[in-house]
Amino acid sequence: MSTTAPGAGAGPEIHRGLNGVYFDRSSICSIDGRAGTLHYRGYSIHELAEHSTFEETAYLLLRGDLPSRAQLDDFESDLRSARAVPEPVIEIPRAMARAHPMDVLRSAVSTLAAFDPERDDGSPGAVARKGARLTAQAATLVAAHHAIREGRDPIAPSASLSHAANFLYMLTGEEPAPETARLMDVDFVLHAEHSSNASSFAARVVAATGADLHSAIVSGIAALSGPAHGGAAENVMQMAREIGDPANAGEYVKAKRGRREPVMGFGHRVYRTEDPRARHLRDGVRRLSAERGEPTWFAILEAVEEAMRPYARLGVAPNVDFYAGVIYHLLGIPQDLFVPIFALGRIPGWTVQVLEQIERNILIRPLLDYVGPPARPYVPIEGRG
Repeated sequence: MSTTAPGAGAGPEIHRGLNGVYFDRSSICSIDGRAGTLHYRGYSIHELAEHSTFEETAYLLLRGDLPSRAQLDDFESDLRSARAVPEPVIEIPRAMARAHPMDVLRSAVSTLAAFDPERDDGSPGAVARKGARLTAQAATLVAAHHAIREGRDPIAPSASLSHAANFLYMLTGEEPAPETARLMDVDFVLHAEHSSNASSFAARVVAATGADLHSAIVSGIAALSGPAHGGAAENVMQMAREIGDPANAGEYVKAKRGRREPVMGFGHRVYRTEDPRARHLRDGVRRLSAERGEPTWFAILEAVEEAMRPYARLGVAPNVDFYAGVIYHLLGIPQDLFVPIFALGRIPGWTVQVLEQIERNILIRPLLDYVGPPARPYVPIEGRG
């Protein structure tokens, strides 16, 4: 959206929200909002979701290309060896047992900076290694906090499971079935990177000041915690509960649209067609609903999608969050963990955005067009009316 200051020719053209503004060039992520395509480092999200793993995708983002078998083995080994979190940092979830998981994650990641062996090394190699460590440690933190608030001891990470399987194991205490672990793995792949979204831009702004990676990741977590960015998955699950039955979906959508209120899980700041990530989670909800004997949730989503079909021509189509929340629910994951799971998948993306920013760094300092009072003299308090 472009606007101008009040009055004809009264100022520069304003791009609110930096809409349509290109602030740099990137070799990380390509999005075509009209065609509905998404590529990481040139690879289609469809091929990555169908054939890759989160570990391989994280390597691709951080290192620039797909790994050989030996490189992937080494990277997976590094991630597994980094899963343990220093005991003083585990005290953060203990002290904040009743806090929202995003608040705990933000605080604990900030504290982890003091314990990182390369805390003061800002070289690209060190930043990439810190990002990999944070990817592994953040999953442990989220699972540990969940155990603590349920009155259980945190479950130590496994040294043999994949990243996704290990997270579910730490969260539930049970090693997940291969198909369940694969679904979470795909979810992490789909959330790993998405160009200059709000949280990635926040991380780049912080990195541009010369701040360390942990500070930049904390800013990304903070931005993601806002309901306009990361909270949609929670809202979709709440919507599904409110609808309750597929037969109610049409009236629900009609009432929402009549009040000019958004229908959760539809529309995107970039995509003018269906979010390319959505199809992979749609398939996951369909399978999981049948496996868990809870077909109603998928039926509700189908009914909402059908009721919203007339608005697709306006660019209001399903996004990745429309299906993610129901998947988490079917996996028995509490609603307030939906956004932290998004964050766990996005840490490699935030890290590589920071790496790209510092490679050719410039302080990000946009302008504001002042439209306040003109210059005026200061009047001592005794002379004010």
